Amino acid sequence: MLVVEDDHSIRELLQLHLGLAGFAVDDEGNGREALDKARDRAYDLLVLDVMLPGLDGVSLCRAVRAGGPNVNTPILMLTARDSEADTVIGLESGADDYLTKPFGVRELQARIGAVMRRHKHAAVVPPGEPDTVLQLAPGVTVDLPKRLVVANGAPIDLTRQEFDLLVQLASRPGVVFSRARLIQTVWNGDTYVTERTVDTVVSRLRKKLETDPRQPALILTAWGVGYKFADLP
Repeated sequence: MLVVEDDHSIRELLQLHLGLAGFAVDDEGNGREALDKARDRAYDLLVLDVMLPGLDGVSLCRAVRAGGPNVNTPILMLTARDSEADTVIGLESGADDYLTKPFGVRELQARIGAVMRRHKHAAVVPPGEPDTVLQLAPGVTVDLPKRLVVANGAPIDLTRQEFDLLVQLASRPGVVFSRARLIQTVWNGDTYVTERTVDTVVSRLRKKLETDPRQPALILTAWGVGYKFADLP
């Protein structure tokens, strides 16, 4: 895993305890140099502090999600600020989870374990349809075995969460899924995932798939309940 933290003492502490937990840890204190490492090799997990010299953690997260060997690698953000706005910005940049400082070692290890378990939990191909390709809308398809989404002939880069959520909704168009049910099916009931996380991933999906994310035609809101995929003719 790659730990990016500019505070030397915290970085050493993270490296020590994560090493004792069995992780091979690379560390970096500068955001731009960390981006070079993230573009050079694949990691099992990225732990990014928000406040970094050279390149802040949110920008680093966005750059990693834009392409390269870690485009789908789980990312845990560390922040010293405990506000909803900071959390949303981190999640919308492509992070899988966040942890507010100060935190305990056990909480950190629990969050890391949860993020990595979610990463291994892939979308399930409907029984009896191992080669299913879903036609979501004119020019938009999902190849389930390849975990590939194509819109107008071009592949769309989706994180694991985005892809799994899209498949969950699109495989049953017109059916309303509550946020609680989506947490259970997409995130495997992870206790660290909140309904706000579901909203954030839906927002990211809309930005990538919808012609006008402010007036979505594919991923629709069922007010007071959750979300559904449009039942297109």
